[in-house]
Amino acid sequence: MDRRLTPFSGRIAHISLQGQIAAESFTAGQLRQITLPLVDLLQSPNGPRDRQLWQGEGFTVIDQRDGHAFGFAQKDGYCGWLPIAALGDSAPTHWLAAPASHLYPEPRVQAREITSLPMGAQLQVLGQTGSFAQTPQGFIPACHLLPLGQYLPDPVAVAESLLGSPYLWGGNSRAGIDCSGLVQLALVACGLPSAPDADLQQSLGQPLAEDAALQRGDLLFWKGHVAMVVDAARLIHANGHTMSVAYEDTAACIARILAAEGKPVSHRRRITLRRE
Repeated sequence: MDRRLTPFSGRIAHISLQGQIAAESFTAGQLRQITLPLVDLLQSPNGPRDRQLWQGEGFTVIDQRDGHAFGFAQKDGYCGWLPIAALGDSAPTHWLAAPASHLYPEPRVQAREITSLPMGAQLQVLGQTGSFAQTPQGFIPACHLLPLGQYLPDPVAVAESLLGSPYLWGGNSRAGIDCSGLVQLALVACGLPSAPDADLQQSLGQPLAEDAALQRGDLLFWKGHVAMVVDAARLIHANGHTMSVAYEDTAACIARILAAEGKPVSHRRRITLRRE
């Protein structure tokens, strides 16, 4: 079983695994929410980062030890450990549809910010004062928010809004993002489901023949890497070559990766966009 998608801490497992594995006990878990702007999802308590989760995201807790909780993210089922202090209970109503934003202690742009928030963060809006939405944590520009269930129209435009963001292995925000994190963020912002890692994303959408003409939003995969097609000549990806989210000529990128790493394009996939 893939540990990333297997809700089993090594001691306690989710009830969906009953009859499949040996565990000390099984549980339905407890649904909580992320209360920090951005938190690392770890392979083990205090271990390496696999991915990152955004404020307000649902996380089902299955086990706890060493100040950490084991469970899985509601949006994609990704399993891992995170600090118990990062969890709480909330009832979000809106999500952050801008590349990033700030929380303020009062509804004034001149106020010193409390913290920054990444795209995808979910908040409970209590009301509005002028151009600011009020949340339990502070005030945020209302124009940066959309109600839960409303989405952006174009995944490529979402990816383009993160141009120049630094590359970060396992990152999921403008502060740092990797190739699969960029694709997942772009698709989720448009109401499209997405696995979290590049190898898991290879099953998204429909396969394309090697000689098929590429169109905006198509995904190209190499072993350990994914990029999104912008137009007939370019793609966009978070990459270790520029250590950033960047455009690259598609043909030149394919040739560069093949020459430098011996990796050809392994999968071509077309995503069907959500329509209203």
